[in-house]
Amino acid sequence: MLELLVFLICGAIMVSGILAITLKGALAAAVSGGLATLFAAVCYVLLGAPDVAMTEASIGSGLSTVIFLYAIRRTASTRE
Repeated sequence: MLELLVFLICGAIMVSGILAITLKGALAAAVSGGLATLFAAVCYVLLGAPDVAMTEASIGSGLSTVIFLYAIRRTASTRE
């Protein structure tokens, strides 16, 4: 049962990554990339690596996504 759940989470990571590449808007792509790293953190928890999952969730999903969203907001305001 755990293996099936890990495979589903890995599939969700792949779908989120593909969406991040194919979406037209930068905001949607940044959110989709953050979602992929959040799924990776869940996968690490399921595989028994909670320390790696905490790092991935805080740095990968949290901080990186916030920095991307801030950069998108700053560059969008200079275009107008």
